[in-house]
Parts: sequence; structure tokens; C-alpha cells
Amino acid sequence: MSDTARPAEQPRRRSLIDSLEIDTRLLGMIAAFAVICIAFSVMTDGRFLSARNIFNLSIQTVSVAIMATGMVFVIVTRHIDLSVGALLATCSAVMAMTQKAWLPDYLGLELGHWAIAPVAIIAGLLAGTLIGAAQGWLVGYLTIPAFIVTLGGLLIWRNVAWYLTGGQTIGPLDENFQLFGGINGTLGVTGSWVFGIVAAAVAVWIVFSARRAKLRHEFPVKPLWAEGVLAAGFAALILGFIAIVNAYQVPLGRLRREFEARGEVLPEGYTEGYGLPYSVLLLFVVAVVMTMVARKTRLGRYIFATGGNPDSAELSGINTRFLTVKVFAIMGFLCALSAVVASARLTNHANDIGTLDELRVIAAAVIGGTALSGGLGTIYGAILGALIMQSLQSGMAMVGVDAPFQNIVVGAVLVEAVLLDIAYRVPTVRPKALLFHLIGLPILIFVAFGWLFALIAAIVAVALGFAARQKGML
Repeated sequence: MSDTARPAEQPRRRSLIDSLEIDTRLLGMIAAFAVICIAFSVMTDGRFLSARNIFNLSIQTVSVAIMATGMVFVIVTRHIDLSVGALLATCSAVMAMTQKAWLPDYLGLELGHWAIAPVAIIAGLLAGTLIGAAQGWLVGYLTIPAFIVTLGGLLIWRNVAWYLTGGQTIGPLDENFQLFGGINGTLGVTGSWVFGIVAAAVAVWIVFSARRAKLRHEFPVKPLWAEGVLAAGFAALILGFIAIVNAYQVPLGRLRREFEARGEVLPEGYTEGYGLPYSVLLLFVVAVVMTMVARKTRLGRYIFATGGNPDSAELSGINTRFLTVKVFAIMGFLCALSAVVASARLTNHANDIGTLDELRVIAAAVIGGTALSGGLGTIYGAILGALIMQSLQSGMAMVGVDAPFQNIVVGAVLVEAVLLDIAYRVPTVRPKALLFHLIGLPILIFVAFGWLFALIAAIVAVALGFAARQKGML
């Protein structure tokens, strides 16, 4: 043995991504969303990223995003729910009939009465929760596969909605109810800034509060600068979004009508921004609550434990049958909540409301990183997945892509998301997936969209491959 002592090994320098502890899949979704936004902005001469389009994009995303948060729990527990679009239609029909027929006929309450909207919403939420729980009971206690139960539900509840309304469009709905539709109900500029500042402060507090809790229990933590970067990023994201929705101006014609309704005259040069829609605020509340349920409650731990290994979860004392009922009841409740947003945005109940939403919701959850094999998924990922889906559809509509081809692209994106999920979890698939993204996918995109999108796809593939190699995944 040599007398010369070996120099001590230098610790490997952590990359920026390692220091921030950002999930590479989340980073990939953010990169994909950024690419979509930039590409469509170029193709539409900046209209895609205008304040008006971002405002509309946000309210269009809410309905699917709310249901996608519930679909995370369903898929994590190794089930599927194909009935969410039809269940949304049934809940919408219940709320519409409550407002336009049942309350006026039986209690003499007419539209405009303060009780119309609350009673209708409670009726819809109750109907959705009970239907979801019933489907969960069939799956959990009678052991009928969720695919079959919810496929039957897709057929049943779509036609129950038709019979409830006699196949007619029911509307216009109560004005107070329409406040949840988006453009008809907003916080206004001042209220939006107050909410944004409070939300940003809470986000910063949560980041450093979690750091203090880890230090108190002697857990490893990120560098202080990394925590500061994350906190600043969250605050900038919140305040930036508030600034954008406040920048969308109310049309002068609408302002003039509102002033005339109050017996006033519109001042010369007066302008007013819409601000944050109530529906987006509702999505924010749902996201926070569902994230807390997933991370901070016994129910959330049981859901992920059951999805990870159902047999071990049952042997450890978890009542997996009743847990299934709870998960589907939550899904039904969120379908009803989405029905509030969807029908309020349309200002009426239509027979085709929620059509194909089941596919959009499942796609949003899977694109957001929820593993179809169960046990893995995030609420924020599902919301980002819904935003990516809606951005694709909105952008393609703005550039004049035909509706059938839009669905083709959405289907291809869903397959792509599953491929990335498998590549993330199965090491032997990663080189093949990377090769496909470097060669096969750019060729397909070149045929469909042209060389610019193909080049972007290749660059993203190289970036993701480099990130995976840095993380030791290749």
C-alpha cells in the first residue's frame, strides 16, 4: 500500500435543478407548455398571449381542471372513471331544473330570488356526491371493475340528463348562478390585487414554514437561496397572472349599459378591467384543498398507500372498500362543482354539455404525471395537464385547424404522456423513447405542422435527454 494518502474526494457540485429539487417530469411539462405558448403566439402574431385570450383560456380550463383533481385520486387507487362527462350533464340538468321548474312550481320562487342559486348548487352537489358514492359502492363492495361501472354510468347519466330536461335547452339561468361562469363574475381590479398579494404572501410563508419544520425535525433542506428562488417564483407567477387578467378591459358597450342600469352616465375616457374570475378563484380553492387532502390527511395517505400496493394496504388495516366509495364520492362532488362552472359559463343547460369531458379529464391527469399503474400523481400536475390540453385546443382553433385534426392531436398527446410516464419508471424503455423523440416524433410533427415545430420538438427532446442524463436516468 502506498504511503501517500489519497486526496479526499471532492463532493459533486449540485446543478441548479438538483438544488431546487424540481421534478424532471414537472420541468418537462412546464417546458412543453412554454413551447406551446411561444409557438402559437408566433403563429397568431401575439394574439395567443394577449390578456383577452389568457383570460378566456383560464375560464375555459376550470371545468376540466376541477374534475382532473378528483381523477388523480381515482387513478392513483388503480381505478378509472369514464362517467364524469355524463355525470356533469346530470348535475347540470338537476341544477337547471331546480332553478327553472322545481323551485318556481313547488315553492313559488322566481329567478332573481336570493335562494335560487344556493339551493340549486346544493341540489347539484348532493346529486353528484350520491351518484359518485353509489358507483364507488358497486366497485368497492360488489367488486365490479370500475371500467364497467363507469362505462355503464356514461350511458345512464347522459340519458338521465336528457329525460330530466325533456331534451330541451334550459335557460337562461339565475344571474347569481351565472357569477361562477367566468366573465359574468369577477373580483374586479382592486379585489384581484388584494387577493394576489395575500396569495403571494401565503405562498412565500408556506415555503419557509416548511423549511423551518424540516430543520426542527433535522430533515435535509434545500439551500436558503434555492428556497428564496422558489418563493420568488411562486409570488411572481401569482402576481403576474393577476396583472394579466386585470389588463383585460371591459368593452365600452358593456360599461355603458352597466352605468345606464344604475341611472348614471359613463365618464369620458373611463376604463375598467375584469380582474380574477370567480371560477378561477374556485379552482384555486379546490387545488389547495385537494393538495392538503393528498399530503396532510390520513385519507390522502390511505389513497396513495392503496394505489401503491392494495394488498399490503388492506393487510395493514385500511378499509379499501370504503376508501373506494370515498374516492368516487369525491369525484362525483367535483363533477357537480364543474357542472356549476360549465353551465354558468354557457348561461344555460344544453344537452351536449360535458360531451367527451371524460377523455379530456383522464388525459389531463395522465399528462400531469398521474401513473395509470397507480400510487403516483399530483394535483398541480393534473391542473397543468388540463391547461396544456386547453392551450392546444385553443391555439389550434385560433390558427384555423379543423376540429377533427384537433382531436387527433389531443389523442397523440395522450399517448405521448403515457410513453413518457413509462420511460420515467422503466429504465429499459428510456433509450428507445429518447430515440423516438429525437427522430420519429420530429418527422411526424414535420409532416403535420412544418419544420419549425419539428425543430422545436427535437430541441426539447435533446433538453429532456440531457436533464435525464444529469439525473442519472440514462
